[in-house]
Amino acid sequence: MRLKNKVAIITGAGSGIGRASALAFVREGAKVVVADWSEKGGEETVKLIKEEKGQAIFVKTDVSRAADVENLVKKCLAEYEKVDILFNNAGIVKMGALHETSEADWDQVINVNLKSIFLCSKAVLPEMLKQGKGKIVSTASIAGLVGFSQIGPYCASKGGMIALTREMALEYASKKINVNCIAPGVIKTAMTVDTPGGMKGYMDNTPYPRLGEGEDIAMAALYLASDESDFVTGEVLVVDGGWTVK
Repeated sequence: MRLKNKVAIITGAGSGIGRASALAFVREGAKVVVADWSEKGGEETVKLIKEEKGQAIFVKTDVSRAADVENLVKKCLAEYEKVDILFNNAGIVKMGALHETSEADWDQVINVNLKSIFLCSKAVLPEMLKQGKGKIVSTASIAGLVGFSQIGPYCASKGGMIALTREMALEYASKKINVNCIAPGVIKTAMTVDTPGGMKGYMDNTPYPRLGEGEDIAMAALYLASDESDFVTGEVLVVDGGWTVK
């Protein structure tokens, strides 16, 4: 099993990519701390894990708040005594022209998508440094690599996440803490936002003959969280069905 005896915190695990990743990690032997703002979604993920005889707990968490993040890590350590993997997956998007974007919407997207990477990583790094090893993975986006209209705060947050990933990778490489991110293309989740062209617009821009599924990103996260990726750090793993190679 690729994650046997590992403990993983997964944010945004109440649905979509986070839920798919939580289930994938458990199937490979990990104990999982499910973090999400939605109590209903988080508890449902834990229920699904336990139906597969896995081990998991749910901690309601607003990843943009330091106190919530500190509580999340505290409960992880109280339950499992360590944290080997952090998967920063929580994220939101707000649609609209940049000149019509409110300061409140800008702040919310940046705080949930980018500030949370700082807060969660800062909270787990002392434990990983004590253990002498750790894996930090984050869900970025191809919107951090190429331009997308009408989602300015989202693009900025994901570009910042990629830059922060590279900084942390360099800073902690000598401590055997790997820091990488995944850049998904369009993934079919509840957060997938329709565009004026509809889903056809997404398909027209994806060379592979389907859109992504949560499991596609879960498999990438599983690789980056496992010992198989020990010599991989500071990387952006693009999983987009060929969108960015056109």
